[in-house]
Amino acid sequence: MAFNDFRAPPSPAGPALVRIYGRLGNAAAWAIRDFLHRSDVPFEWIPLPSDDSARSKAQVDHLHDARLPVCLFPDGTRMECPTIRQITEKLGWFRNPSRSEYDLAIYGAGPAGLSAAVYAGADGLSTVLVERLAVGGQAGSSSKIENYLGFPQGISGMDLAERAREQACKFGVEILLAREGVRAELEPGRGVGVLEDGTRIVARAAICATGVAYRRLGLPNEDQLMGSGLYYGAGASEAPLARGQHVFIVGGGNSAGQAAMHFAPHASRVSVVIRDASLKGTLSRYLIDRITASANIEVLPRTEVSALHGDAALREITLRDIATGAERRVATQWLFVCIGGEPQTHWAESIGMERDEAGYILTGPDLLQGRRRPPRWPLDREPYFLETSTPGVFAAGDVRHNAVRRVASAVGEGAMAVAFVHRHLDAS
Repeated sequence: MAFNDFRAPPSPAGPALVRIYGRLGNAAAWAIRDFLHRSDVPFEWIPLPSDDSARSKAQVDHLHDARLPVCLFPDGTRMECPTIRQITEKLGWFRNPSRSEYDLAIYGAGPAGLSAAVYAGADGLSTVLVERLAVGGQAGSSSKIENYLGFPQGISGMDLAERAREQACKFGVEILLAREGVRAELEPGRGVGVLEDGTRIVARAAICATGVAYRRLGLPNEDQLMGSGLYYGAGASEAPLARGQHVFIVGGGNSAGQAAMHFAPHASRVSVVIRDASLKGTLSRYLIDRITASANIEVLPRTEVSALHGDAALREITLRDIATGAERRVATQWLFVCIGGEPQTHWAESIGMERDEAGYILTGPDLLQGRRRPPRWPLDREPYFLETSTPGVFAAGDVRHNAVRRVASAVGEGAMAVAFVHRHLDAS
């Protein structure tokens, strides 16, 4: 396998690349399924409904054995309750930086980060792309993107991300997976990104494209049930497992609408829970038309999820009518939350980068106060359009204040940021 080609090729005629044995509703098993699906790695999920099946199929003592889930690889390797980092290493995707210094470091491999990587690599900049989980970001978990230019039949977020990754690798971009930046340091003429394992990425310029994490419901039991019936995002990997079940989706944006359409062919019923009176103000028209035409999709307006019920896994949820306050409990093991996001910018605090009240990074004109440059700005020029309050550090995509939250916008900002990176490098 080539250095930058970290995708293990699927074998259409052969067995699945990875076999996963576990019980439905297990958070660790879901995390592995989600990672492999978003990484375009073929896998076979083998559910274990009983202690006997756990012993005969997975060779563990019982259904709640701490060794579950078990992953079997084609070369015979058996991994018991592996972490995503361990799976990444097994697939040969986990690598250390090959250079002591780069022209450009990009943090986040969503549409903005991937776009920046393609254009930077094509321009000949030595570039490293750092991603904490899977290539594609939130867009990578989308079952189908239908309003992106050039794809009239639509394309899954996973496929779009994989194509972009191949382009970036073709131009020599290094991709470091299963890494997360935890803080930054500034040195004369360069910045240093410090990853969670202590790895230091030194670069003359940087682009922050870390995006957002789905906002949580803020309910008791939320952490306990995450991955065990409660999920954040569109849940593209889970749709076939929800066959014949009642699925609930919280959110009225396009990601929620696409999730509803993705689950509809599998689930007996899909309920979309929204706080507004209708979907008209938040959802694209083509999705509204399809949801309206789907016999097994219902929209619950002016409604919110007010409680989660279950011990080891989600069993019921409480729905509250916002207008009347009336509550009712409904049984479900499938709740997907797509209610906007919170920016991934905790690292920015270490270097005093300016953010808005919600934590989104301020850039370019938004940094100017009455045409005055931001405090501590050391240069004679004003910040470039996508430049942060730290010279040479740029932001693109959803992480940026006042960004247009569309895939096409993120891709455009990633490309634009590289143009400003060139100006910065040329001047320095």
